[in-house]
Amino acid sequence: MGSKSKKTNPNLISLIQRLKDVSRENEAPVWRDIALRLEGAANHWAEVNVGKLHRYASEGEIVVIPGKLLGAGEIAKRLTVAAYRSSGQAREKIEKAGGKSVSIEELLALNPKGSKVRIMG
Repeated sequence: MGSKSKKTNPNLISLIQRLKDVSRENEAPVWRDIALRLEGAANHWAEVNVGKLHRYASEGEIVVIPGKLLGAGEIAKRLTVAAYRSSGQAREKIEKAGGKSVSIEELLALNPKGSKVRIMG
C-alpha cells in the first residue's frame, strides 16, 4: 500500500505535485527526490545553516534544501540556494555574499531539467 499524505497546506501539496509532474515530464529524478522528502513528516525535514553551505557547497553551485534554511554561520561563496522555508537573516547573508536565494518553485521554473542541482540536508 502507498503512504497516505496527511499534509493540509494546499501550497505544499501543490508544490509536491508540481515537482513530481516536472520530474516525469523532463526525466529529472532530482525533483521527485525533493518531492518525496517534502512529503515526509515536517520534523524530519532538513534544517541547514548558511555555515554548512559555506563548508560543503562549491562556488557557483545550485543547492536545494527540502526544508528550512537558517542563518547561523557565515558564507562567502556565490551560491543559488532554494529552500521551502528560509529565514530573513539567511537570505541576507546569501545575497550579501553575491548569491541568490529563491524559492523551490522559482528554481523549478528556471531549471526544469534539474541539471547541476545539489540536494543538501
